[in-house]
Amino acid sequence: MSEQGPPPETPRKDASHGPRKHPLLLVLAGVLYLECALLAVITAYLVVELVVARPDSYASAIAIVVLAAVATVWLGVLAFHTLLGRSWIRAGVVVWQLLQLAVALTSFQGLFARADVGWVLLVPAVIALVLLFTPPVIDATTGRKD
Repeated sequence: MSEQGPPPETPRKDASHGPRKHPLLLVLAGVLYLECALLAVITAYLVVELVVARPDSYASAIAIVVLAAVATVWLGVLAFHTLLGRSWIRAGVVVWQLLQLAVALTSFQGLFARADVGWVLLVPAVIALVLLFTPPVIDATTGRKD
């Protein structure tokens, strides 16, 4: 007759039956969802402008709308998988935030400078990059436990 030991311990789970998420990971996902929502609004505006106004080049206008739509979907995918703690999101988030930083910094200078647009792009990009490199978020997205 053999005896079985106690059942293996399972990680603590919250009411949603998923592992508890670190608050910084949730804030990062929130920033990404906020950026995705803003990009969705911009995409919708571009679609309306495509229909209402006559662009100089329909091919270019359609290409910009398609790129904005693809970027919106991709940012939504990154935000969703951030909540799941996937490791591959880190590269995508870094690339997106660096692109957003580049656009933000150029918004502060030049003939058509718009500081308001620059700040709206700069602040969430810096927040997301800082959060992405905090130890709890690194642990949550690499599967390491200290």
